Amino acid sequence: MKPLQFTLAQLAEILGAELRGDAQKVIVGLATLQDATTDQLSFLSNGHYRKLLEHTQAGVMLLSSTDAANYSGNCLVVADPYLAYAKLSHYFDRTPKQVAGIHPSAIIAESALIDSTASIGPGVVIEEQAVIGPNVIIGAHCFIGARSRIAENGRLLARVTLYHDVTVGQRVVIQSGAVIGGEGFGFANHQGVWHKIAQIGGVTIGDDVEIGANTTIDRGALSDTLIGNGVKLDNQIQIAHNVQIGDHTAIAACVGISGSAKIGRNCMLAGGVGLVGHIEICDGVFITGMTMVTHSITEPGAYSSGTAMQPASDWKKNAVRFRQLDDIAKRVRVLEKHTQK
Repeated sequence: MKPLQFTLAQLAEILGAELRGDAQKVIVGLATLQDATTDQLSFLSNGHYRKLLEHTQAGVMLLSSTDAANYSGNCLVVADPYLAYAKLSHYFDRTPKQVAGIHPSAIIAESALIDSTASIGPGVVIEEQAVIGPNVIIGAHCFIGARSRIAENGRLLARVTLYHDVTVGQRVVIQSGAVIGGEGFGFANHQGVWHKIAQIGGVTIGDDVEIGANTTIDRGALSDTLIGNGVKLDNQIQIAHNVQIGDHTAIAACVGISGSAKIGRNCMLAGGVGLVGHIEICDGVFITGMTMVTHSITEPGAYSSGTAMQPASDWKKNAVRFRQLDDIAKRVRVLEKHTQK
């Protein structure tokens, strides 16, 4: 593959950045502050790494005006270095490009509708009445169930499974191993025996959504499970039946969301968060890592329940004290009554 390369002048034009340094210097890749070489670009967006700036070998830096004032090397001055890096990352992306067409090993139902610009990889199975839109890329060994629909410019990496009646919006990216539309965990108990409930809803995914590897989104029991526009889901997330996630919410890895929970717009859930079912989270909520959410949240802001790491010996002592809290509270109430007499 031909190396990707840009002059600093070209990069400055792409970003609308102020260039300080050699406009003709050629950059062939991106790297971290620690690892960058003289033909690579790096960036500083976190003050924790500012101490590395004077030692970096990067050929050019993406910097804010504040950091650029004290930097003597080549730099591109931008308002938001991390956002600028995000934009440039696509120019150096070496992901193989797919061409339109259907691989001869794909198995496609006669009633399925495949746009002529779509790319269907080897071993793909597409069932009855499925609809694949313009410029959709479906990687090797994906499964698209009956009546499922993928809108234009969607991209499914290898081994994605879409059950029947799943609707995927425009420009959606689904990473390998994700399973969309599996049966929700629904059973009725009668005299100690569990009886299965048919999950007859589907899943509706909005536009510009990204779904990480091995993430699972269950189909609804009656109505659809709903994922809003611009939602970003990390790897290994479990979303149960009839969950609703509002537009532009981001959820990190290993989060578990129980059935019928409703999460608002522009929320952030850090890694390992758990939500019980049938609760609502309002817009603009940030939930820190390992928090267990047991009731609805009605006010925007940050919420936590997990305890921070500490030496094991301290944790053991504090765990004992935690078990004693109820007894201590009772004793305090008794003392308060005596002091009030």
